[in-house]
Amino acid sequence: MNEPRPSVLALSRADAAQARFALLVTAALSEHQSLATGPDVDARLRFARDQALARARESRQGMATAPDVVGRAGGGAVLGGGPEATPWWLRLGALLPLAVLLAGLMLIDRHYARSQIEAAVEMDAAILADDLPPEAYRDQGFVEFLKTARP
Repeated sequence: MNEPRPSVLALSRADAAQARFALLVTAALSEHQSLATGPDVDARLRFARDQALARARESRQGMATAPDVVGRAGGGAVLGGGPEATPWWLRLGALLPLAVLLAGLMLIDRHYARSQIEAAVEMDAAILADDLPPEAYRDQGFVEFLKTARP
């Protein structure tokens, strides 16, 4: 039922082979056409090409004069229009995700800083409430004693 999908490498090799084949065919056709056609066929082909190019230019000029806004959907322009055609609240709405992201980053930073402060306060309270003097924690032998596992 499910056919195995070819890999990307196999697809690219197939595409390359198709491109090479297309180049060979077009080169052969071009060579054959130059040998087989007479001057009257060349003139007619050139005339048809010039007409097609003229029609393409006319259609491009007609598209350039089309209005910027083609239609509207839900209060927003579907195509073009520029900033003057877009309502201010839509432009402001586009900045809303950025504002939410920045607020989230600020809250994360505040939470991280607060957790660091709370950890330091807890450590200081444990040291000060302990029976040992704070100088004992600076002694290298005591630090090694704390690091070793107790039975």
